[in-house]
Amino acid sequence: MTVTVRVVTPERELWSGDAAMVIARGVDGEVGILAGHIPMLVSLAVGPLRIQRDGAADEVLVIDGGFLHVTSEGDETRVDVLAERAMPAADVDVAALESSLPELERRAGDGDGTAKDELRRVRATLAAASGHTATSA
Repeated sequence: MTVTVRVVTPERELWSGDAAMVIARGVDGEVGILAGHIPMLVSLAVGPLRIQRDGAADEVLVIDGGFLHVTSEGDETRVDVLAERAMPAADVDVAALESSLPELERRAGDGDGTAKDELRRVRATLAAASGHTATSA
């Protein structure tokens, strides 16, 4: 049995297909979805969305907020990811994000709340793109 997956942003459908398992980072921790999973709604944090497929390489997307919705009816399980922003992990411009860190760290250190939020998002995006766990600022 497989899980039907759709990942969409306000701009476009980013990915759709069947998966053996979906792993996402919610605001309360990671969640894994297999076929037959109970219905649920998860608020997503910045982090990786791993779509594991039988006989194929995993798809890894970087999700920046949104929701993951699971529905199951009979033998069919569906996962819809409605992301504020998302991109394939391979498309993340790591060098550009890394070059923005010193300025964001300086501004965050000066008490700029917006810079603190952006610094957390950039660090989480870098961690998701590299497949590692992000640390908070």
